[in-house]
Amino acid sequence: TKMTEFWLISAPGEKTCQQTWEKLHAATTKNNNLSTNSKFNIPDLKVGTLDVLVGLSDELAKLDAFVESVVKKVAQYMADVLEDSKDKVQENLLANGGKVSLDAFLIFKGVNQIDNDLKARASAYNNLKGNLQNLERKNAGSLLTRSLADIVKKEDFVLDSEYLVTLLVIVPKLNYNDWVKQYETLAEMVVPRSSNVLFEDQDSYLCNVTLFRKAVDDFKHKAREYKFMVRDFQYNEEEMKADKEEMNRLSTDKKKQFGPLVRWLKVNFSEAFIAWIHVKALRVFVESVLRYGLPVNFQAMLLQPNKKTMKKLREVLYDLYKHLDSSAAAIIDATMDIPGLNLSQQEYYPYVYYKIDCNLLEFK
Repeated sequence: TKMTEFWLISAPGEKTCQQTWEKLHAATTKNNNLSTNSKFNIPDLKVGTLDVLVGLSDELAKLDAFVESVVKKVAQYMADVLEDSKDKVQENLLANGGKVSLDAFLIFKGVNQIDNDLKARASAYNNLKGNLQNLERKNAGSLLTRSLADIVKKEDFVLDSEYLVTLLVIVPKLNYNDWVKQYETLAEMVVPRSSNVLFEDQDSYLCNVTLFRKAVDDFKHKAREYKFMVRDFQYNEEEMKADKEEMNRLSTDKKKQFGPLVRWLKVNFSEAFIAWIHVKALRVFVESVLRYGLPVNFQAMLLQPNKKTMKKLREVLYDLYKHLDSSAAAIIDATMDIPGLNLSQQEYYPYVYYKIDCNLLEFK
């Protein structure tokens, strides 16, 4: 099966760089297909002094880690935003085209900007989403707690009466027959036949009942004995209208922001991803000059290993290139600091090697 992992390697030019490429290609594809390969073209970069290159090697390692983290953040956030259509995420994460200057500073500035913008945009969108979810939660849930704005109507209530008031009562379905039999006599002064079922959920009915104000306490008390729960509710048209408008506003805002946000994520994923691959290119260049010396003469190659034969591929590469490094064994034992070789960060091979892991999403 194809991996989402790539190996970016380089080896010195033999008689020509083309020959280096052909040799690798033959060795990895002849007996069985160990990897899918392509040349990885790196433009001619200016070479500074050895000191500068060693310093740059460290800087680039840090930049690489930073850019990779931003690429993954953008990818992960896209997955969050696309909520239900996670399978679409992979196709939205395509790095296409775009010339990005190969200057590490510009890369850092550009990617830093993406990182900051992502924080701002994500926070705004998450806020909206959070507020909307809170309102939706208010509009769901049990009849005891949920918002009733969408359920009750003006005509369900006796309003503006000095003496009468309408209560809302949650009646468990199992007890509904009791309610019909009992409600008119639970207290003095209940208006006969004033109760209707206004709404039901799985377990309960929402009923109204009208009675004299002074009988309310008595009624509540008595109702509780029968497991009829009187809900604390004042009919207020303004308030309910405001709730509804808020919900519509948030939902419209979220829809409005969704499209532009996904477009921004696509574009900036692509930018960040390209920047990341450029950092890898810079690293291969610097590392190759440090290892193979001047004049600049090396071929960079991108391999996509086959999962089942990775170990074999490593062996083939080792056989191809072990001559580069007669002292490889000594190096690994030695504690001396070799320019451009940071053993703690990266496995060491006789050829320049960087892994590019394109599995950017945790849910894949």
